[in-house]
Amino acid sequence: MKLRNLVLTVSIACAGVSAALVAPSAMAQAKEQFFPSLVYRTGAYAPNGVPFANGFADYLKLVNARGGINGVKVSFEECETGYATDRGVECYERLKGKNGGATVFQPLSTGITFALTEKAPGDKIPLITAGYGRSESADGGVFKWNFPIAGTYWVAADVLIQHIAKKEGGYDKLKGKKIALVYHDSPYGKEPIPLLQERASMHGFSLSLLPVTHPGVEQKATWLQIRRDKPDYVLNWGWGVMNSTALKEAQATGYPREQMYGVWWAGAEPDVKDVGAGAKGYNAITMQHGTEKGSAVVKEILEKVHGKGQGTGPKEEVGDVLYMRGLMSSMFAVEGVRQAQEKYGKGKVMTGEQARWGFENLNLTQAKLDALGFKGVMRPISTSCQDHMGAAWARIHTWDGAKWAFSSDWYQADDQIIKPMVKAAADKYAAEKKLTRRTGQDCQS
Repeated sequence: MKLRNLVLTVSIACAGVSAALVAPSAMAQAKEQFFPSLVYRTGAYAPNGVPFANGFADYLKLVNARGGINGVKVSFEECETGYATDRGVECYERLKGKNGGATVFQPLSTGITFALTEKAPGDKIPLITAGYGRSESADGGVFKWNFPIAGTYWVAADVLIQHIAKKEGGYDKLKGKKIALVYHDSPYGKEPIPLLQERASMHGFSLSLLPVTHPGVEQKATWLQIRRDKPDYVLNWGWGVMNSTALKEAQATGYPREQMYGVWWAGAEPDVKDVGAGAKGYNAITMQHGTEKGSAVVKEILEKVHGKGQGTGPKEEVGDVLYMRGLMSSMFAVEGVRQAQEKYGKGKVMTGEQARWGFENLNLTQAKLDALGFKGVMRPISTSCQDHMGAAWARIHTWDGAKWAFSSDWYQADDQIIKPMVKAAADKYAAEKKLTRRTGQDCQS
């Protein structure tokens, strides 16, 4: 009996020592702000997914090199989705509770965004969908947990029509014109259709819809139809290999690349580098930024991250278009947490729910952006309870055969067209899901 009691006492003592050893580690881990990262470094969309993931990771490393978020260091973990919705949901479930809980998810896929929009409210985890996802989720009165910061596909489509109208000499000159939308046959590719149909009705141009099956390597029938119909402009709503395939088919059928305009996911280096001079004249809208190798934030990353041997991916790609997109998306996540700390305590780790308040009260002034190294890269962004997008600015850049260069001034999407569409779509979603619009009191929480 004495021996049994001795063993039990030693066991309890050992357990206490073990707990003492584990506790500091757990506490240290709890003091880190955790940002899960859904990526696709493999599969048909990897050429475009990889630079985004690299930029996202490098910015978080830069934040730690700067001392964290008011002293709070950040951590992240990647999960490979392959751009598949089911795998994206699996990654979400796997990571949402890790390392003290996820701060925010960035799905990097409209399909995954649709799926997670149903899950995030219950888990109280916000979603940042910078430049993608559901266009109506800009309405924070219905979509409390979704943040399409800096732009939606309706913004992109609207600005593209504005630019074409300007090129033609006015909206009245669009009457009788033919515009073809070549789009990825997925929720992503279908997103701009309602806006384009609205503009077509307003201005009298005809809109032809040409879906392309995943992953987009077979487009011969599509471009034969374009050769037959001779549209005045082609809008390319592609992703991954679909974009370079479209450019090669345009070249083969003799369609002028100068009359082609891509969405901001169809206007980066991987889309044109294999086509080279054959893509010369091809245009794409930008989500504010373009290639930004001379920016202050890129120089700082090269010095403090890649210069220390801690860079993610090739040094030569730092500052490329999709690298910058990932970097910018990462910055939104960090600055939302920084804003939340103003309310809930500087130097503290924010929960997903607290971070959500930060994303809803984001105020990235030009002075703040300049201080973060984004001078000349971005314009100010300011979100609110009702406006989860915060900015609707865009530019056009053009491939000159060797590099991307801006070819337009700034455009702003037309709120008179988009806001009623957003509200109508958000109200429809609320009715389907039996949701009520948020009250003024809820907007304070």
